[in-house]
Parts: sequence; structure tokens; C-alpha cells
Amino acid sequence: MPIVNRVADLHKEITRWRRDFHAHPELQYDVHRTAGSVAELLKSFGCDEVVPGIGRTGVVGVIHGRKPGKKVVALRADMDALPLEEETGLPYKSTVPGKMHACGHDGHTAMLLGAAKYLAETRNFAGTAVVVFQPAEEGGGGGLAMVKDGLMARFGIEQVFGMHNYPGLPLGQFGIRSGAMMAAADYIDIAVEGRGGHAARPHQTIDSVVVGAQIVNALQSIVSRNVDPLHSAVVSVCEFHAGHTNNVLPQRAQLRGTVRSLTPKVRDLLEKRIGEVAEGTARLHGASARVTYRRGYPVLVNHEQQVAFAADIAREIAGPDKVDTDFPPMMGAEDFSYMLQERPGAFIFVGNGDSAALHNPAYDFNDEIIPLGVSYWVRLAETALAG
Repeated sequence: MPIVNRVADLHKEITRWRRDFHAHPELQYDVHRTAGSVAELLKSFGCDEVVPGIGRTGVVGVIHGRKPGKKVVALRADMDALPLEEETGLPYKSTVPGKMHACGHDGHTAMLLGAAKYLAETRNFAGTAVVVFQPAEEGGGGGLAMVKDGLMARFGIEQVFGMHNYPGLPLGQFGIRSGAMMAAADYIDIAVEGRGGHAARPHQTIDSVVVGAQIVNALQSIVSRNVDPLHSAVVSVCEFHAGHTNNVLPQRAQLRGTVRSLTPKVRDLLEKRIGEVAEGTARLHGASARVTYRRGYPVLVNHEQQVAFAADIAREIAGPDKVDTDFPPMMGAEDFSYMLQERPGAFIFVGNGDSAALHNPAYDFNDEIIPLGVSYWVRLAETALAG
């Protein structure tokens, strides 16, 4: 595995940064400590420009090559953690109750910092490398906030690349594909209105619990009976709230959940049918249902030319048999999708080995990935910006 020698030398230092971020997790846009540390490190590396406050709390570093050139390529990492209580027992575990880095953004940030340090030292490229540290990937749409704040035009970005660790994918391997790679994530809120009453006289009520349960079951028919079996979709009801005591049938019930899809056509179908099914099921029982459908992150669509380029870089680092270019799409969502709507680019997975799953309280980023990920970043930038 041809890891860059200087990157190997930086492994322990980058690991220290990563574990410091891990011990001090922050949520969504409230990443002030993390962003401050990132900005200070970028300045210490000698970046030509360090700009905080992009997309509220994002940080951008600009590094010019020592060769003349006009090309600009961006490398992006996410900084925020999750509202989970950590259960790893690690020496560097979260010091903040109810918050932890359960998705590896601490590792993503540290690896991109390592790449920034190397690129600022060597500058063995023509043009400009832009390192983007994004807040609020976990549901806050920080990628969109940075785009709306002029990220692409302000820094002249022509191509943009992202990377995420992947538990279960062996250490030293990469996965990528052209086209749809991660799903759109939408959200549903269904308010059921029945007629409350005494639990001993159900015939005098319209039981919102029964109606809600019927809606949950009926929604599952959408994927199995409305969506083409060769396409992908998920409808999950994740919350069901009704009632406050054991002898009253409640007047109201509230259902909430998520909807995932990989194509605009399926996304439109799901929105239409969820409303029809929920409202129709409620009417069938004499109740009513009000459906609020909120569109979230769009489908993450990788660009073919950039995928081929990224895969070649990954093969150079990991070996020709360690890169899967037909990696299965996943129904999780990722707001790097907003950046890929603005500029061509590619998002790649790097194996985290046999670890706990993402968003699990026992998860930890595998520090053995660091030399691999940093080497990928630096070779990608140097090759994309070759004179």
C-alpha cells in the first residue's frame, strides 16, 4: 500500500487531533470549538487564506500550488457529531454528556487537516486546493448553507470531492459508483384526529390509536405495491405518540417518520401516495389525517468522469484490487449531495473495518484509516492540479 511517506510520519499527530475532536463533540452548527481548532491549525500550516463563518460555522482553507495554474479543486470534510450517549469506554471518549462522534466526522476532519498540512508544505501542484470543513451534516443541511453562502463562486471551485468511512468495508479498501449513491431523505408528520372517550366504551369513540396503527400498516403497501420492484424506496414510521393514561382512548395521535428514495420519479410517487393512503385510511375509520411531507437532502449523484478519476487515485493508494467501482447504493442520506448539484465531483467510501455501525453508541473511527485517507486526498489534489 503506497502511503505517502510524509503522511505516515504525520499519523500520530493527526490521530491526536482526531481524538481531541472525539472527546469534544459538538452538534450541527454549534461547532465553535471544532471550527476554531480547524481554523487555527490551517493558519499554522501556512494556508494562503483561512475563512471562517462560511455557512454559519464552516471553515475554508485555500492553498496555492507553487506552479502556475488556474484550476481549483475542493476537498470536503464534515465536523459535527450526534446526540448520542457514548458507550465505548475509550480513554478519549466524549466528555460531553449526550453527545458523541458516532459517524466518524472527527476522523474526516482530522484526515483533511492532515492533507492540508501536507499540501501547504509541499505545494507540488499547479492551481489551487480548497479544503472545506462543513458543519451540520447530521440533519442540519450545512452543505446547502455553505453553497448558499457562495462557497463555489467565492473560491472559484470547479470540482468537489468528499469521503466517508464505512464500517464493514475492510480496512484498506474503497467503494464508489457513478450516479445515485446515497438516497434522498424526506420526512413525514401525520396528525390523526379521532374522537376520544372512555376506554370501556370504544364504540362511542373513534380510536386514534387504532387508526394510527392502520395507517402504519397501510403505508407499508406503498413500497411493496406501488414502487417498481427494481427501484429502491423506504417508508419508516419511527414515532407514534398517543394518549396519557390507561383508561382513556385518545382524541389524537401523532406519527412521524422518514422516506428514502434514489430517483426523482420514486420520490414524487412516495409523496403522493403517502398523503393518499394516510388520509384515506383515516376516513375509512371515521377519523381524519393531516399529512405534512417535508423534503430533505436530495439524492447524492456522483459524476461519471470524477468517479473514474477518484477510483484511479484510490487504486494508486490502495492497490488495483482494493477499489469497488460498483459499490451498492445505500439508503442513508448525505448533504454533500448539495455540493454535487453545484459542481461535478465524487463521493467515496473508505473501509472502517470490523467496527460498530455508524450512529451506534459503540462506534469509533478507526485511526488506522488515517494514512490511507490522507494519502488519497493529497494524491487526488496533486493529480487533479497537475501542471
